Amino acid sequence: MSILIFLIVLYILLGLSMMKLFEKAGIPGWKALGPGVAAFEWAKMIGRKPQYALWLLFPVVNFFIYAGMVIDMARSFGRHGFWTSVLAVIFAPIPFFMIGRDENAKYLGPVLEKEREYFRLLHEMTERKDVAGLKKLEQQYPEFKKGQAREWTEAIVFAVFAAAFIRMFLIEAYVIPSSSMEGSLKVGDYLFVSKAHYGIRTPMTVFQIPLLHNRLPLNLGESYTKNPSLPYYRLPKLTEVKRFDPVVFNWPVGDSVLLAPDRSYDIGQWNRIPQLKMAYGNLPLVTRPMDKKDHYVKRCVGLPGDSLQIKDRQLYINGQVVANPTHMQFGYSITPPAGSSFNMKRLDEFGVNLTDVIQTRDRMGNVVETYFNLDAAQVEKIRALGMKVEPWVREADPGSLYPNDPNRNKDWTVDNFGPIWIPKAGATTPLNMDNICFYWRVIKVYEGNDLVVKDGKIFINGAEANSYTFKQDYYWMQGDNRHNSEDSRVWGYVPADHIVGKPLFIWFSTKNGVMSNGINWNRIFKSASAM
Repeated sequence: MSILIFLIVLYILLGLSMMKLFEKAGIPGWKALGPGVAAFEWAKMIGRKPQYALWLLFPVVNFFIYAGMVIDMARSFGRHGFWTSVLAVIFAPIPFFMIGRDENAKYLGPVLEKEREYFRLLHEMTERKDVAGLKKLEQQYPEFKKGQAREWTEAIVFAVFAAAFIRMFLIEAYVIPSSSMEGSLKVGDYLFVSKAHYGIRTPMTVFQIPLLHNRLPLNLGESYTKNPSLPYYRLPKLTEVKRFDPVVFNWPVGDSVLLAPDRSYDIGQWNRIPQLKMAYGNLPLVTRPMDKKDHYVKRCVGLPGDSLQIKDRQLYINGQVVANPTHMQFGYSITPPAGSSFNMKRLDEFGVNLTDVIQTRDRMGNVVETYFNLDAAQVEKIRALGMKVEPWVREADPGSLYPNDPNRNKDWTVDNFGPIWIPKAGATTPLNMDNICFYWRVIKVYEGNDLVVKDGKIFINGAEANSYTFKQDYYWMQGDNRHNSEDSRVWGYVPADHIVGKPLFIWFSTKNGVMSNGINWNRIFKSASAM
């Protein structure tokens, strides 16, 4: 609603600011306020056909069309300065009001017609090598002659603007930094991700450094300002999030994080795991808006309204066994036959990520066992070499798994988890002291209510509540590397407004994320959804 109000106010101010410009061009000023009429007249004033204004109706494209039209409107009144163009793109009513109030500002005719004529003559004279004619042409059209510095500046600004625009609204490039999807999406895979498939999410953070997500290089701080900000809004989607889709999303609990040298930890992890403070000492707490939370990529295994459970590593949805990803991995110990050596080269040939290992340690910190993450095919190949392959049995770690309440899920493990229900927009659930741990963050943080639990009672926005109706859909995301993935089993539901996009294909891939290890040529241009 706030975005709609902003656009309405912008349209009204734009119309008012153009009334005087229309009158200077011999057009009745009232036409600047007429929907449709104003756009057609505007197009003619700058040297475009009236139907060109119809491009303003096309989402995303209309940003570029609008930017060109406001710049050309200012240029049609002789305002060719670089900063005038910048101001026109940022907020056109300001320069338009200034031009309208300037008694010396005159309408000089459609600037694009003059510019086309200039470049036609420039081409002809350059072909004829007419030095005198070129000099006269520059004197006749001085506004179209730009210095080299201006040419380079405009080219760089346009390139950055276009790249940032495409990245923000259409397609963004990501690199897989961790092994949570290993087997399907590997460390070192570079992905193109479509932001249009699940609906383009309009920016919420207004001021940010282009082409950076949330951190400045060299750890110099955040790359944006929190205020001013815009509310959440999403354009119509091309498709729904489907079960088993790989999905890029903002880390739900990433609103309050502590930044360690190797990764971010949410405040809940930091408080639950005392070893983190021993390892890193005191780290600064950083709070982030939703669109600046870290990006994660996982597979959507649970949809809104589903009941989900994991029994002995097998996923069940609504009580039914579901198909597992082809390259789903678990941790295994590998023991070579007596008297033989451990052949790492063969493991590498089988596609085992030798850098992705899990190590258990004793109280002194000594490594007790090393586990490799393997899919079913790799397990069979290794066993065929005569090696002993044993699965890692995960033990319960009370409080480490969602809903992070050791009294509620003390027996849950990543291999035996649930049952748990996934909230759906419009669905109502009973609330009590037994299940509030599942929904308090949804109600308070993701849906913006005031929630208080006092004397065994639940209060939402000051009123006692024994049920709650959800405002949006939620999803359950898990990594295919089931024993080495921090996912919904750790931090819970992914709200619909946190969904960023759908991975399209791998455009480049380095082995284990290191260029010196080589390039995975067989993965380049592979569909991310087919992995």
